[in-house]
Amino acid sequence: MGWPPIAGRLAGVLMLSPAPLTLSELQATLGASKGSTSEMTRLLIANGTVERVKVPGVRQAVYAWRDDAWVGCLQHQLHQTEQLLELARAAQERGRGMPEVQQARLREMHTYYAFMVRNLRRLLDEYPGGT
Repeated sequence: MGWPPIAGRLAGVLMLSPAPLTLSELQATLGASKGSTSEMTRLLIANGTVERVKVPGVRQAVYAWRDDAWVGCLQHQLHQTEQLLELARAAQERGRGMPEVQQARLREMHTYYAFMVRNLRRLLDEYPGGT
């Protein structure tokens, strides 16, 4: 996934935790700085695997592994790839006057991302709890 190792460790802690954890608890468990822990929780939230939740009586934000984390991960990958497909479409439009070699590269980029979007949608539809 291209994540820093600390993100993988944080994901593992939250995935296996029986209860949501505060940033301070995550920081202590990982032996990581507050800044790094905060940044990695944001990364995992953006990637669809972790959520920030409100726990009654707890003033700090707490973080939990999403019940549908793998669906969230697939949805994130699909969304990112759809954005790249749109970029490929726009690049093809703007590159119409370029030499054939460059136009062929842009067509191939579009073909690749169109293939990826189709298959990520199919995977999301097939995955239990997807769509």
